[in-house]
Amino acid sequence: MTRGKRTAALQVSLLREGITESNHSAHAVVCDDKGRVLSAAGDAETATFIRSSLKPFQALAVASTGTLERYDLSDRDLAIICSSHQGTTEQARQVFNILWRCDIEPKALQCPVPPGTRSPLQHNCSGKHAGMLAVCQQRHWMKENYLRRNHPVQQLILTKVAELLRIPPDELIGVRDDCGAPTYYMQLGQMAALYAQLGSGDRLDLERIVRAMTHYPELVAGTDKFDTELMRLSNGQLVSKSGGEGIQCVGRIGEGMGLAIKVVDGSKRAKYAAAIECLKQLGWITLTMADILAERFMTLSEFKRLETSGELSML
Repeated sequence: MTRGKRTAALQVSLLREGITESNHSAHAVVCDDKGRVLSAAGDAETATFIRSSLKPFQALAVASTGTLERYDLSDRDLAIICSSHQGTTEQARQVFNILWRCDIEPKALQCPVPPGTRSPLQHNCSGKHAGMLAVCQQRHWMKENYLRRNHPVQQLILTKVAELLRIPPDELIGVRDDCGAPTYYMQLGQMAALYAQLGSGDRLDLERIVRAMTHYPELVAGTDKFDTELMRLSNGQLVSKSGGEGIQCVGRIGEGMGLAIKVVDGSKRAKYAAAIECLKQLGWITLTMADILAERFMTLSEFKRLETSGELSML
């Protein structure tokens, strides 16, 4: 990633009847598919965990190994593999479909059983886990320990991500995400570069992942969720994936540009507000689309709304 200067971070304020009650600070970076910083608000070199925004790249283990073809998995299956879903019946059934086609029992899933449910199929990361198990089945790898960082499926994912970032795999620090699978510590600019490559159209495996996510956005998150609504409104022009603790990543399809956002205090509401402002400034969404998203994700109640200030600066 090209080193960039630090600029003023975005500020997201919670207004209660027009009076500021809380403030959030957010770093935002736009990169091209070669990792060059194009614009930023805040520090492009902020480092943090990519969390669930990694899922489209974890899905490369499925999309690049012949696993989709071996088990006749569809774009709907690939979309749920990339998802942080809501555990609806439709979404859980789609995860089950992957396991059924691969002849794997649901009890092989090692993601937690969500509170108030009976099955790991309903965990928001179950699609990702099913994809990892599908690769293990196709490659005849052990499934019992598929979450360990030294397991072949995790090493395959690590290698794929490192190749996209053009760095040695051992430069990436891996830790356990809440679901038990590894996630990685990287600079915000590196996240933006990954999403620039995701949307560039230069690789068939990434292109299929994008097609699955944009054709079936309701499986990637769910009705009234930010990723789903943004991809629906943009009509296949943007690919979007949220991550925990204030991470939001978006790729501009066909143009080789990616946006990554980190809210310093990890606020979910603030990352959506920051994303809407950045997308509007970049011209990636229309003012009408921005208004629709703002009504859903920035108007919190009759008395509360979010307001964003600050600008992406060209570097």
